[in-house]
Amino acid sequence: MEQIQEMADKLKLLSDGTRLTILALLREREFCVCELVDILEISQPGVSQHLRKLKSYGLVKEDKRGQWVYYSLNVDDQPYIKSVLEYTPNSKAILTALNKEEITSDCK
Repeated sequence: MEQIQEMADKLKLLSDGTRLTILALLREREFCVCELVDILEISQPGVSQHLRKLKSYGLVKEDKRGQWVYYSLNVDDQPYIKSVLEYTPNSKAILTALNKEEITSDCK
């Protein structure tokens, strides 16, 4: 039952559209917070809060490089999460839906 509860908790995280969008974007490449702020048009603390929750459940990992922290997907050992993400739009479709032509941030 513990495994089922863990799966249920992780799937609840995906019920939030912003967190699901972040994971969908991370399928293709890593992102820093400033890029996600630009794409999602929400505050830096808001993006960081979503990433903190995703990280606490092991769905994303972070890599600190200088003053920037880059986040990447960490679901290789969670096939049920990978299956859900297979049905999410790719980055290009997400950017188009959000009226973004490209990712423009100065965090690199």
